[in-house]
Formats: sequence, structure tokens, C-alpha cells
Amino acid sequence: MRAALAVAALACAAIGLPAQVTFSLSEETVPGALPDQVDPFIQQALEDRPELKDLRLQQSAAERFAKAEHALNYPTIGVAGAAGFVPAGETAVPGRYGALGMNVNIPVFNGGLFHARQTEAELRAQAATQRVNDLSNRITRDVRQAYLNARTAFERMGLTAQLLQQAQLALDLAQGRYDLGLSSIIELSQAQLNLTSAQIANTSAKYDYQAQRTLIDYEIGALH
Repeated sequence: MRAALAVAALACAAIGLPAQVTFSLSEETVPGALPDQVDPFIQQALEDRPELKDLRLQQSAAERFAKAEHALNYPTIGVAGAAGFVPAGETAVPGRYGALGMNVNIPVFNGGLFHARQTEAELRAQAATQRVNDLSNRITRDVRQAYLNARTAFERMGLTAQLLQQAQLALDLAQGRYDLGLSSIIELSQAQLNLTSAQIANTSAKYDYQAQRTLIDYEIGALH
């Protein structure tokens, strides 16, 4: 009953599958050791994190808009032309005619409207830049933290493997002593219990390292 409830919770809450699903579990290969430096992970995170890409696009748009608002202070020149042919009409109007006009608009007296719009756009661009910098710093911090946690988990996995090996040797020794009648069943049971504890610790260490490596993949934007 508890196993069925656990499967239902996994399917609905964790994966989002409403129907009853039967899962076939298999052991996942433990990832290899991490590189010695965290800088490649940080560089990849700063390039691939989707929310940082979105903020950079907003920053670029805000900067372009600020430049457009600044360009409103420049004079504008408008040119208009007309040409036509009059086959019949007033004698004062020639049969063919053409005209060209030019209008120069210099924004001098507009109550400071363009300057205010430019200032607002520049402040929005500065705010967008600060958001990009803030998110970049937080991503760098999160990647470093995930990297250090994964390194610790990898070292712990090596330690638990050694403890498992020692527990197995201790059990073999206790089993031999028990077979020869040199020890009691209590010593053998204790050795078996130590081996079971070492196996659990080793499995937990492998799971923790796999989880930390997955967290690194998330932090650098490698999960899709």
C-alpha cells in the first residue's frame, strides 16, 4: 500500500502524470569527477541561463530606446514634392507642373518634454543594466556554491567507498572467526550491521553526488 502511494505521489506531484503509471527503475551511472576549476561552469551559466538572456534583451531594448529619445533633440527635415499633368483646365495653370518644398523643425521650446523623456529612458536603461549585473552576480554565487557542494559530495562518496570496503573485510574476518568458534554470534551480527550501514552510507553518497551534479546542470542552464 505504501509503495503504491509513493508511486502515485511520484507520478502526480513530481512528474505531473495524472494517470496510474508503472515505473521501471534502473541504477543510473554515477557521473565522473568534476574539473579542477569552476570558471568554465560560471562562463557557461552566464551565457546559457535563459532568464539572464531575457534581461540582456531588455537591457539592449532600453538602451536603444534611450538613444532614440536622445535623437529627438536633433532637428528634423521634411521634404515634400508634387508633380502632375493637366490636359485641360484653366489657362493660368500650365499643362505640366511640379513643386518641391522643405520643412526644417528645430526642437527648442517644448517645455523640456524631450529632455524629460530622454532622462526617463536613460534611467530605465541604467536600471536594466543593474538588474543584469545583479542576476549575473547571483548566478555566479549559485554556481560556485553548487560546485563546492558537488566536490564535497564526490569526496564523501570516496570516503564511504573506503568505509564499505573496510566493513566488508571486517565481516569476512568476523565470519571466519565465528566459523572457527573464536567469536560469538554477537560479534558477527555487529559486523553485518556495520556492513549494512556502510552500504546505506555509500548509496546515499552516490545519490547526493548525482543530485548535486544535476543541480550544477540546472545552475549553468544545461537542463531543458
